[in-house]
Amino acid sequence: MTVAVLGPGAVGGVLAVGLMRGGVQVVCIARPDTADLIASQGLSLRHGQGSETVLPDATPELLEPVDLLFVTVKAPALEDALKRVKAPAATVIPLLNGIEHMQTIRSRLVESVVVAGSVSLIEAYLERPGVIVQKTPTVVLTLAGEAKGVTADLINRSGAEVRLDGSEAEVLWAKLARQAPVAAATALTQRPIGELRGDPEWRRRLQEAVDESCAVAAREGVSLTPEAQWEIIDAMPPGLTSSTARDVAAGRPSELDAITGAAVRAGRRLGVPTPALERLLVEAEDACRARSR
Repeated sequence: MTVAVLGPGAVGGVLAVGLMRGGVQVVCIARPDTADLIASQGLSLRHGQGSETVLPDATPELLEPVDLLFVTVKAPALEDALKRVKAPAATVIPLLNGIEHMQTIRSRLVESVVVAGSVSLIEAYLERPGVIVQKTPTVVLTLAGEAKGVTADLINRSGAEVRLDGSEAEVLWAKLARQAPVAAATALTQRPIGELRGDPEWRRRLQEAVDESCAVAAREGVSLTPEAQWEIIDAMPPGLTSSTARDVAAGRPSELDAITGAAVRAGRRLGVPTPALERLLVEAEDACRARSR
């Protein structure tokens, strides 16, 4: 079986290296210069004190059918990245943040079965094209229940833990409910989660926002409790930040709109007030604009 990774950055790179370690044929789809680099120098993963390099196939466009396609680009790059997929994939698993990308992908990859997925318990970043640093030991992928067992078995060969859990909405909102407040707060303050949850004022603001996102999820038919979301937030390593915060700090396009913006838009669509989330979003967007001047 062949697995393609559209966007071999942090998450996509970790999965590609793990799959090749497990004996799976992998093709990486990337921009031409990145594809050339990976084809010639390989894809390297630094994890703890160790480092490994694999040599997957790499191409600017997917021209041959594959069994499984991971979409691991960030939201601002999604539209352009999907243009690189010229051949069908039997199953597509997007691992983007937010909820609105599913419709975009289904409208473009109409021949594929698109299964909602989310990735958690991982902190990784792209040091430079072709080189990924993974700071956490575990990768957990949660997939909507319609994923076939053979898909889960294939992904397990990467070393990731796969959980088949519930509906598409449940898989996506289980992460977004806490991610929408945390992404905006870390992007705005450039402070790690340990500092924010230990600051009484910021903890109050985050609690209000988590309450709101859980209320929006409930209107979507997803039962989440703020208490359970806070158990996860309180268990996060204190130095943990978010990819949104890192992108904002570096002046790169961020997923702020795809994450916090998506939760706010869902609240408006469903008639659920989200004043705390909206305030976080506006302040974070203002901070982004100020940094870009």
